Amino acid sequence: MLNKRKYILDLLRDQNLESCHFVLFPMSRGVKLSQDDGDLLPDPEVYRRIIGKLLYLNMTRPDISYVVQQLSQFLSAPRSSHLNTVVHVLKYLKGTLNHGLFYPASSEYVLSAYSDADWGTCVDSGRSLSGYCVFLGNALVSWKTKKQKVVSKSSIEAEYRSMSKTADEVVWLEGLFSELHIEVPTPIVLHCDNISAQHIAENPCFHEKTKHLRSKHHKIDVHYIREQVQSGFIKLKHVKYALQLADIMTKPLGADQHRFLSQKIGLVSQIPVQEWPVLLSPVHS
Repeated sequence: MLNKRKYILDLLRDQNLESCHFVLFPMSRGVKLSQDDGDLLPDPEVYRRIIGKLLYLNMTRPDISYVVQQLSQFLSAPRSSHLNTVVHVLKYLKGTLNHGLFYPASSEYVLSAYSDADWGTCVDSGRSLSGYCVFLGNALVSWKTKKQKVVSKSSIEAEYRSMSKTADEVVWLEGLFSELHIEVPTPIVLHCDNISAQHIAENPCFHEKTKHLRSKHHKIDVHYIREQVQSGFIKLKHVKYALQLADIMTKPLGADQHRFLSQKIGLVSQIPVQEWPVLLSPVHS
């Protein structure tokens, strides 16, 4: 189990939040951060130092991946609303001090991935967010939240781009295991919750709704994911919205859903060693 309890306590102590009340989720639903919302901070270095520490913490706390990505956009000119959100994150960490990523020793060498996108989520640029998480057996080994480089004209396009980025990560991981002389069975299942984007990746024929994907600028993304599917390396599988594990990487969630997805990706409270074998059910159940 990977846990950074002491690191979080030091972070809370630095900000005089050791005795604060905790909250149940890292970011409130409906909050949209903007570069013009609130007053500029008189000392932006304070904000930058905290974000730097949260970026390090994010390496073992995927549950804050979304909010850390959002806050890291404003390092050049942080404002009061951004600092308020940082305080909210710290209060959430106060309530989850004992949480860490659990890695069962009995995991199978089977890669699987979840891909999700949030269309037009950026208030300032209109760009969408991509998020993915990749598992080796039941163990989370890779995750990311990142703003897409161009504006997507539809939710289908945003999901499709996210699938391409996820496929890229899966290909890299499979190559890494190959160099370590570990054979990973294929096809590797990539879960997505957008049926239309899945059909585009599986269908070699373009139609009217996808004509904007034909331009030279988008061609690489389009052909990359389709090539992986058609070669049999990746198999796309539809997953219900409530079981889309990458959802925690792309948007703020309510307390119950956030807790549910956190547990599904392997983030649990620290428990005695003798109870570890029965801790987690498979992430796909």
